Amino acid sequence: MKLPALFDRHPRIALVRLQGAITPRPGFGGGISLATTGPVLDRAFAIRRLAAVFLAINSPGGSPVQSSLVAARIRRLAEEKKVPVIACVEDAAASGGYWIACAADEIVADPASILGSIGVIAAGFGFQGALERLGVERRLRTAGTEKSFWDPFRPEQPEDAARLETLLEDLHGEFRAWVTARRGDRLKAPPEQLFTGRFWPGRKAVELGLADRLGDAAGEAKRRFGEKARLIPVGGPRPSLLRRLLPGLSAEAVIAAAEERAAWARLGL
Repeated sequence: MKLPALFDRHPRIALVRLQGAITPRPGFGGGISLATTGPVLDRAFAIRRLAAVFLAINSPGGSPVQSSLVAARIRRLAEEKKVPVIACVEDAAASGGYWIACAADEIVADPASILGSIGVIAAGFGFQGALERLGVERRLRTAGTEKSFWDPFRPEQPEDAARLETLLEDLHGEFRAWVTARRGDRLKAPPEQLFTGRFWPGRKAVELGLADRLGDAAGEAKRRFGEKARLIPVGGPRPSLLRRLLPGLSAEAVIAAAEERAAWARLGL
């Protein structure tokens, strides 16, 4: 007979699934952002008699800002509620996905999981040759000498490349500082090996100190809290019927989905 929740004294573990690219723009299957994930985290940490929060992470990365915001929300709630947070990596916790994983107190991963990619990337296109072949003249006026930074319709300017490189290095520094602060002495390799943007399978990630051990959410729950531990999935609001039948109707959603596919492809997945 199933006991009512009021009388159930088994350890209760909230399971929050963080799935997809980290972006403020929704794709076909949604994504991870503070707007979508924050309310889910709030509900997870509000469960009565909570023993822990598990984060099931499956993300190739994305926005550094959203990664930082989600990670900060996790840490704030963990400290307020005084409960441990365990990141359980599935296919990948790469780039921003690893940033979020580091918000947990411990990280477990499958041997075949992908972890790392501690770096920052910027990509774009140059269309100036196409405009010339089409006989199109582009007219652009700005107030401010750097307003047209990295304009895709003109040849790349050395000063733009230098400015972008500085920006990427600054963001990379933030990422490195966060990983170092959260993983500390558990990191088993020098920065020049860990912070190049390279990624590794789960078993190697454990050797390098990027993860603590191999495992999954169900096994970790039993290991820490016993056979009768309860995993309680906590999800976001159910999408509308139209969204479920015809996901990603907008051009923005199509672009977001293409960006997510490219992020997964960089991991070979």
